[in-house]
Amino acid sequence: MSKIRDSLSATPIMHRLIGAAIALACNSGPALAQDAWVVGQSAPLTGGNAALGRDIRDGALAYFKMVNARGGVAGKPVELVTLDDANDRKTAGANTTKLLAERRPVALFGYASATLSLDAMPQAEKAGVLFFAPLSGADPVRKAPPVVYTMRASYGEEMEKILAFWTGFGMKKVVVVHYDDEVGKQNFAVVADYLSKHSGTAPAALALKRNQPVEESHIDRLREAKPDVIINTTLSGAAAEVSKRLAKRGTFVPMSSLSFVGAQQYIEAAGEASAGVSIAQVVPNPSSNLPIVRECAKALADSGVTRVMNSTHLEACIGAKVLTEAMRRSKKPGDPAALLAAMGSLGSYDTGGFVVSYGASRRHGSSYVDLGMVTRDGKLRS
Repeated sequence: MSKIRDSLSATPIMHRLIGAAIALACNSGPALAQDAWVVGQSAPLTGGNAALGRDIRDGALAYFKMVNARGGVAGKPVELVTLDDANDRKTAGANTTKLLAERRPVALFGYASATLSLDAMPQAEKAGVLFFAPLSGADPVRKAPPVVYTMRASYGEEMEKILAFWTGFGMKKVVVVHYDDEVGKQNFAVVADYLSKHSGTAPAALALKRNQPVEESHIDRLREAKPDVIINTTLSGAAAEVSKRLAKRGTFVPMSSLSFVGAQQYIEAAGEASAGVSIAQVVPNPSSNLPIVRECAKALADSGVTRVMNSTHLEACIGAKVLTEAMRRSKKPGDPAALLAAMGSLGSYDTGGFVVSYGASRRHGSSYVDLGMVTRDGKLRS
């Protein structure tokens, strides 16, 4: 029997089988360094939130193209792989599974919401892969596995800025427009908690189904509540419908929105009805003269994006720059574990007028919040 084994081990067929087995073992997980920094992303490139998803992709892609034109990072190009989830949670989860299994990314980056991140974050944790800069400040990404690092203020911090502004004018009767799902209800709870602590009042709620149209009955209920101010926590499509239908009925109620709405996407969708609406911003105004704003605007133009840079483009571009800096500091180029360690020890990093800070006990890089208002000519002014 030993002679048979020795004979088999010496055959070319056996050598090929052994080689294939070794190759399969080496390719079975995401932890092996590659010849490129593969960055995985699931984003809504189609459907009702496609404008936001494309702007997230384009902002990041523009920066990575600039990096690659300069030789990449440690001699390796950065490859952004974006899969369309059509703003559907299950699809985003399936996309994540596909990315981790087939592309073995060093990081997952720029998911468009907390809802789209819910099924992705546990997978990133299991794979030991950095989950960086989801465009959300909701509790699920703030109280997330240790592989999750955010780059923006929390919705609680945004709400404090918004509500302090309105309650300062004596406006206490608030209606919160939110989605009727796990994340939407948490957003409503943030407003309720703030008002309870600061004014002893409780907000009313208007719950909408995610990815479903706004109905006239919703507007009826909103008007019947007679709010002093409306706080919007939905995406641009739903928020724009509420604004337009209220305007059509001749009803004006001051409205503020979380940054989640996507300022430019909302302005374009709501048209004239957007005037006077205030929107929280978690990155500098994209029309400012900060070095990072100029750098990202140039990267977008050089990459062929013809749209004027908006806050979504800018946030994604800044996120790409921070991620690139972590790549530069990684002790093992192309390795997910080394990149995760580099992000955790990044410390304070000035991107060019916008500073983030990460450490062993700090996974949320920024608490910056500004409040801008939409002008009659469709511009967002701070």
